[in-house]
Amino acid sequence: MAVYAIGDVQGCYDALQRLLEILRFDPAEDRLWFTGDLVNRGPASAAVLRFVEGLGEAAVSVLGNHDLHLLAVASGARRPSRWDTFHDVLEAEDSERLLTWLAARPLVHYDPQVGYALVHAGLPPAWSIAEALQHAREIEPEIRARQPGLFEAMYGDEPSRWSDELTGIDRLRFVVNAFTRMRYCAPDGRLDFAHKGPPGSQPTDLVPWFKLRRQDPRAVPVVVGHWSTLGYYDRDGVLALDTGCCWGGELTAVRLTDGPQLRVSVRCEASG
Repeated sequence: MAVYAIGDVQGCYDALQRLLEILRFDPAEDRLWFTGDLVNRGPASAAVLRFVEGLGEAAVSVLGNHDLHLLAVASGARRPSRWDTFHDVLEAEDSERLLTWLAARPLVHYDPQVGYALVHAGLPPAWSIAEALQHAREIEPEIRARQPGLFEAMYGDEPSRWSDELTGIDRLRFVVNAFTRMRYCAPDGRLDFAHKGPPGSQPTDLVPWFKLRRQDPRAVPVVVGHWSTLGYYDRDGVLALDTGCCWGGELTAVRLTDGPQLRVSVRCEASG
């Protein structure tokens, strides 16, 4: 059985189908890991959701910030922005089923047999995989419930530092931000959301989050997406796969099991 990890699809259904054709993906034998952000910016969010939902146990997708934004808009907690392109989901006859399915996706997935964790943006450097899974499980039932209050509280950049003493909305917001929005951190663990460019473009007091991970040979490698200006990156215990498909870049897949690591990309015509 081959397990393929695929970067942010973001509504680019045609590119996804071309990629799977090259991989000769067989849902009876193979598995797909999606880094989140299945929707938005591209032209066919509803088609992507239907396809991935239809794969059943052959696919795992974690929640990304665009997925959560769609759920927030659908709940009435947020108005869509003029850049959002997930109206096809909101207006579909099967909208409720698709949204219910999306809300049930995890924030973090870990399979010790595959040897990787899967998360949209990253893992706070101070957290072990066990701690990350624990904090994700605290929040996931609330996301599945799709209450507007949760999605209203989700937006914002504070608190920017983790503490075990955080409670309520502050705890929820930090966990969601870390898993779905994080790029740079300060050495003290403070999350920064203002800077989105590639490494080297940030202020000198910030570093990519993965540069602060524990230097521990037992640390679990992590598959992520989210950071299109970082692009493909396979160092520091991180495999980053957002290669900017929805911006006219590429959609990338990497084989994680069943032989040597294999990387495949297809060009994407969609533009955000």
